[in-house]
Amino acid sequence: MNIGDVSTLSGVPVKTIRYYEDIGLIKPLRSTNGYRSFREQDSHKLAFLGRARALGFSIEDCRTLLELYEDDSRESADVKRIAGEHLARIDEKIAQLQSMRSTLAHLMDACAGDHRPDCPILDDLGQSSPGSSSTMR
Repeated sequence: MNIGDVSTLSGVPVKTIRYYEDIGLIKPLRSTNGYRSFREQDSHKLAFLGRARALGFSIEDCRTLLELYEDDSRESADVKRIAGEHLARIDEKIAQLQSMRSTLAHLMDACAGDHRPDCPILDDLGQSSPGSSSTMR
């Protein structure tokens, strides 16, 4: 099948498929005239990669997961370790976002939002280090 067909079947955009080929994640067959020819297994790999990327796995994690997916002698502990490391990164990002939200909510509460020019939000943004304004103490 051609790149458009495999894109439709896998749900992965054509541009992404070309990128995955460039970095060696997939290796479609090439005809003598240079056209890509995708097999059913390529479609499955692309769908796998699309799902892994949607879950936020890095390209290198995807490369490792794909290798494990194709290895019948794999140990599920290896897969679980990679997923656990990724989950820890997600938890860290969530904590950072919650902290950002808390700081911004505090600053918004401190801002009168009226006709006066003083604004704790701008004062905080103008500080040399995050959260160092008097409104954060």
